[in-house]
Amino acid sequence: MTAPILLASASPRRRELLAHLGRPFTCTRVDADETPLPGETPQGMVIRLAEMKARAAHHNPHGVTIGADTVVTLDGIILGKPVDADDAARMLARLQGRDHTVWTGVAVLGPGDRSDVLAEATRVWFRPMTHAEIDAYVATGEPLDKAGAYGIQEKGARFVEKVEGDYFTVVGLPLCRLGTMLDQALGPASV
Repeated sequence: MTAPILLASASPRRRELLAHLGRPFTCTRVDADETPLPGETPQGMVIRLAEMKARAAHHNPHGVTIGADTVVTLDGIILGKPVDADDAARMLARLQGRDHTVWTGVAVLGPGDRSDVLAEATRVWFRPMTHAEIDAYVATGEPLDKAGAYGIQEKGARFVEKVEGDYFTVVGLPLCRLGTMLDQALGPASV
């Protein structure tokens, strides 16, 4: 029997993605202050937060705990989750008609306090959007709990012109790289 896997996230998107790897797991919610540190790079931030979340939830010395964090960057500025509908509308207005980068950090803590961390970047292009489109999308409530105020796998997909890199990084878990990390921590999965 393989060691249990704990996903330190309440995100339904991350749960759905992790299920694709074919390993049994459980989830727990971890609250974390996601404020960037002064001078922190997006890559450094997502790695720090992913590891912090995994460490906060890692209580089984024989199991594996996964932590993850995602941010959107535009012109070097980190866009996390919007604080309210007005903030979401401002973020989307800045993203429309432009490209931006999505960073996801993943930490896998394994038996013996073994840790493996990574940050993956994917570039996303948005088509131009009208104010009415932005307002209508914000009114759905979807942007309010997502980095950069959009869900590429949901209604926000209609604004995405192109993706360069790993689509799953944008959703919140780079599956190929995470699968390799889990194989190294637990041995190969039976597919």
